[in-house]
Amino acid sequence: MKKVYYLKTCSTCIRILKELNLSAEFILQDIKTEEITVKQLEQMKDLAGSYEALFSKRAKLYKEMDLKNQNLTEKDYKQYILEHYTFLSRPVIIIDKQIFVGNSKKVVETAKNFI
Repeated sequence: MKKVYYLKTCSTCIRILKELNLSAEFILQDIKTEEITVKQLEQMKDLAGSYEALFSKRAKLYKEMDLKNQNLTEKDYKQYILEHYTFLSRPVIIIDKQIFVGNSKKVVETAKNFI
């Protein structure tokens, strides 16, 4: 499976998608208009190793809700991601059994090697 979870309104996600120059076999899912399902999130977690690895601590809501001062569990990370798309670190690129989470240069460069 080749899939990208991204946000159409995020300029960084759009820039990365253009940079990756993805083929038509990739499925793009705008997580704002098409919510992430429990099954999809569990699949991402299986590939990433944890829900925390998928969680964005740079999200505005993370700061507004003062989550950094709370002791969050894996269950909490999962629930927050399912409740609001902004908590998913984006983009999430899945290529077969490989997952690439976030927008750091290193992650994007590594993903390029698998495309």
